[in-house]
Amino acid sequence: MLEIYACFAENSRGRRHAEAPAPTRNDFQRDRDRIVHSTAFRRLVYKTQVFLNHEGDLFRTRLTHSLEVAQLGRSIARALGLNEDLVEAVALAHDLGHTPFGHAGQDALNECMQAFGGFEHNLQSLRVVDQLEERYPDFDGLNLTFETREGILKHCARRNALLIEAQEPGGVAKRFLDGTQPSLEAQLCNLADAIAYNAHDIDDGVRSGLLSLSQMAEVPLFERYKVLTLQQHPSLEDASKSRRLLYETIRRMLSDQVYDVIETTRSNLLLHAPRHADQARLAGPLVAFGEPMAEQVQVMKSFLLKHLYRHPQVMETTIQAQVVVRELFSAYLSSPQEMSSDFAAREETPRAVADYIAGMTDRFAAREHERLTGRRLLA
Repeated sequence: MLEIYACFAENSRGRRHAEAPAPTRNDFQRDRDRIVHSTAFRRLVYKTQVFLNHEGDLFRTRLTHSLEVAQLGRSIARALGLNEDLVEAVALAHDLGHTPFGHAGQDALNECMQAFGGFEHNLQSLRVVDQLEERYPDFDGLNLTFETREGILKHCARRNALLIEAQEPGGVAKRFLDGTQPSLEAQLCNLADAIAYNAHDIDDGVRSGLLSLSQMAEVPLFERYKVLTLQQHPSLEDASKSRRLLYETIRRMLSDQVYDVIETTRSNLLLHAPRHADQARLAGPLVAFGEPMAEQVQVMKSFLLKHLYRHPQVMETTIQAQVVVRELFSAYLSSPQEMSSDFAAREETPRAVADYIAGMTDRFAAREHERLTGRRLLA
């Protein structure tokens, strides 16, 4: 049962283009279904999380990450009485605008686009659902509800917020200008995103050999749950069971982060007592970690940044991936006809190039780079 501070589908601020309601689904369920059936969602299976798609079949991709965020989000939403359908829609769509090669690709594309307005993957996700998907006869994009679109736009530079606000007064970018918050469901997705990627990046890092269980002792949050696991299951000390030890430690760590969010958010809601969803937006961030957990999570993020994301092997691949993106951008900008015809025909060539590259999977980008330059950088 939804609490009074949840977003109710029947109270949605609606879609950009009016549509008759679906007979068997509410508006947020309809959003979720449109996202799942979109081309951009399918592409996420071949887009990098940390490790490039070709580096191993079992490493997370943007698709599996999005599914894990949705699962965590729904579990927390259920406990808090928030709208699970809206949480699921936002979680599944939050990375639709991500470039190939993860943040390396995003940074390179942003660098290429500096003279043309820059590039932000959250803003690109909104472009995907508002403009770039071509599935319906009466409008571009997926025509999602305001609430789902608001949740997708997790971050937005002020200059871009001003541009969006000029086109859509009082719309999804307004909160970046007036300092208010998104819905509680959107706030929840932001935290579920962080919980998911910290946990699975540790898993993938250890699986890859770039991190070790002994090295993870530097992370107090992880080490505490590892010690508890070994106290209850001493047989996991056996090296042959190290994977079970890793999984159980991550499970406990992840679960306690979820419980911490639920407890802290309930306390915040009791303190501020919002009477409806719009009032909750005025109270500051309400869906949150408690301070002790937030500090421990930050230590874990710093560890991952130093030892995984900036590991020499990851950095080597990152540098090559950024070269691929930069050289693709240069090639398409000088010869737009090398892109597919619908992108080549667009008037704003730099933005068309950015849209085209951002929509690529890792392997398509690598193949295109080899086709255009004659060089294979990513085997």
